[in-house]
Amino acid sequence: MHYEGSCHCGEVRFNVDVDLSRPITCNCSYCQRRGSILAFTPEENFELEQGEDKLTEYRFNTRQIAHSFCSVCGMQSFARAAAPDGTKMVAVNVRCLEGVDIESLKPTQVDGRSR
Repeated sequence: MHYEGSCHCGEVRFNVDVDLSRPITCNCSYCQRRGSILAFTPEENFELEQGEDKLTEYRFNTRQIAHSFCSVCGMQSFARAAAPDGTKMVAVNVRCLEGVDIESLKPTQVDGRSR
C-alpha cells in the first residue's frame, strides 16, 4: 500500500509502498528507548521527497543500519540497511506515516537484545 510520511516538523518528507501486515517492535537497547513500530520495504519502494539536507545519521553496535534523523526536530522516520540476502531495505517508522490507525496493527516483538 502507498503512504506519505514525514518527521514531526515536516522538513523530511517521503513516499513509500510498504506492507503493514507484519510490522515489528524490537527490544534492543536502541529500539526499546525509541518506541517505534517498524515495517520493511525494498529501497526502490521508498522515495525521499524533501529534506535530505536536514538528515543526520546514527549507527551503533555493528554499524550496519543507518538510522536517519531530522536535524530540526530529531524524529527518526526511517533507517536504511541491507537484508541478510543483500537486498537494500528501508525500515519505516510506521508512526510517521499519514492515515495509519496504529491501534489496528499487531506488531511482532523481535528479541534484538539477545543478538
